[in-house]
Amino acid sequence: MPNPELTSTAVEILIFGVLIYSVILHEIAHGFVADKLGDPTARLAKRLTLNPLPHIDLIYTILLPLFLYLSNAGIIFGAAKPVPVDPFNFKEPKKDSALVALAGPATNLTIAVFLSLLLRASDLFIMSNALKQAVDLLATQGIFLNVMLAVFNLIPIPPLDGSKVLAGVLSDELASEIYKLERFGFLIIFAILIFFPSLIFGLMRPIIFQITSLLLR
Repeated sequence: MPNPELTSTAVEILIFGVLIYSVILHEIAHGFVADKLGDPTARLAKRLTLNPLPHIDLIYTILLPLFLYLSNAGIIFGAAKPVPVDPFNFKEPKKDSALVALAGPATNLTIAVFLSLLLRASDLFIMSNALKQAVDLLATQGIFLNVMLAVFNLIPIPPLDGSKVLAGVLSDELASEIYKLERFGFLIIFAILIFFPSLIFGLMRPIIFQITSLLLR
């Protein structure tokens, strides 16, 4: 008879694996779309691979989500190493950069939809109750994590994807000002997360739960 604690631990490891591959696929999507739009930088750097090793960043891919999980922060997110993108290879740098940025969150939403379909189809497969519960939990958590990644990355603060999407619809002058903030972006994000967490989480949670609830119906 399987040990319930071991089963629970195994499921938690699988959920963590879903998170890691979700952020990896997010970055691969950036590189893939950039390649299609004329910038082969990510492909030449061998960053369009499903091998996780070139994508993993010790802090953002492993330690940050693990810390958020263990501290019961109520929200978990992470990131893989950003794929290299050279906007000077694009025919329309501002618009194409926005499309490349949008590809990441769109991929996470696509994964969430796929897991939603898997959850609905789980009744069609013959499996034990314990295995079905594990599959359903994995799919449910995967949906939540991917919706969270999509929503978080669409926040219009550099260097998050939302800032490039916003820049794509603004004037060249305003877009330039957004791009200038990118080097300070992570400092801004961490400052908000540390000193004003409710500012981001309070805005994100209703959106995340609304989309998640829709996919879990």
